[in-house]
Amino acid sequence: MTDHRTNNVVDLFTGKPIETSENLRFIRLSPELDGLEMLYSNNSSGTDLYSLKILCWGLRANGEIVGLVPWLNSIVACPDIQDPLDGRFEGYYDPGIEEIFHEPPIHKIVELETAAEYFEYESNQADEVVQEIPDTIGTHAVFMDAGKENLTLTEVVSWRLFASGEIHGMLIDHNSVETTPVLPGDDCLYPAQESECFRYFFQHHIANKIKSEDPEALAAIAALVTSP
Repeated sequence: MTDHRTNNVVDLFTGKPIETSENLRFIRLSPELDGLEMLYSNNSSGTDLYSLKILCWGLRANGEIVGLVPWLNSIVACPDIQDPLDGRFEGYYDPGIEEIFHEPPIHKIVELETAAEYFEYESNQADEVVQEIPDTIGTHAVFMDAGKENLTLTEVVSWRLFASGEIHGMLIDHNSVETTPVLPGDDCLYPAQESECFRYFFQHHIANKIKSEDPEALAAIAALVTSP
């Protein structure tokens, strides 16, 4: 099996590999289809833990495999969430058997490494699409107009992995739809993160609260989108 580890630059003092953006970039994704979740805490949660559904598992160029979740205005590797105010990664969670674990499931490791070996392809074009997976957790993108008066929620159809390692949430441009249903890879999709009015990603349970005008949810989103 091909070894995707490229972290061969070592810190002279610690003896540990120095990670660069090149070997931390994602080269392959695998959707999470069994309902596994990420657990996190923050300074205001005390001993309580919160959970988010994992969108997918990602293989980095250095061989590391991590769970990924839509987090604030991007998609983030679960172990990288270490902000004491916004959230701190506490582990992965299988709600079916109520088990907490800290390493990716072995079946996802095998799947990603095997797929990366089979589809191994290097591109010199950073904006070339390497892979696109459907959104399976009901992610919504939140937009705020320039005057900060109107809030819009739009469902994310898919997530597109580029050769640069960036992952963008793809939304429907309804003026460009030619056939339905709209599927991942359709020409009418555009990246949420490239829109000037884009603010955050939310999973469906929060989006539904906003749609139903839940007072607490509206207050929280108002504080987020109007903050500098």
